[in-house]
Amino acid sequence: MKKFMYVLLAAILVGSTMTLSAQNKEAQTKKPRPTQEQIIEMQGNQMVKVLMLDDATAAKFLPVYTRYLTALRECRTMNRHARIGNTENQGEQANQGKPAMKPALTDAEIEKQIKDQFAQSRKILDTREKYYNEFRKLLSPKQIAKIYQTERGNADKFKKEFNQRRNASHARRNNHKRTN
Repeated sequence: MKKFMYVLLAAILVGSTMTLSAQNKEAQTKKPRPTQEQIIEMQGNQMVKVLMLDDATAAKFLPVYTRYLTALRECRTMNRHARIGNTENQGEQANQGKPAMKPALTDAEIEKQIKDQFAQSRKILDTREKYYNEFRKLLSPKQIAKIYQTERGNADKFKKEFNQRRNASHARRNNHKRTN
């Protein structure tokens, strides 16, 4: 009987530690998202390290780079309101039990989206050109090229991570459907 009690206690102990470790993993994966200001600050600090700037140059560079990133962010989000309007309709359909389908756009709406994309691209180009001239006062052309190279690398990393998360989400969703 004592052996049975020891085995039972050991099983309870092992089971409770497994539950605790699973909860810790969930808590670790659900980190709060950084704010846009924090992201910009992290990008600025990363760029100072990549460019190996001294303290004096970094002090001059960071405010300019922060304004640059903020201006680019504004350019990239300028057409977002049109897309958000379309996704709200999809959400309403999904809530009514209907499959969410994209509404068919008219030729005029499609033409407006294309022209808006052209305007957005022009604004991004103008912003990059404006800040190139500002960076040029502080940095060499090689350093500026390094900024653009690092930004492309970061964008590739974020895109890869986004795709991995999306694929994992789809896999979880498909596994969930199979079990139900």
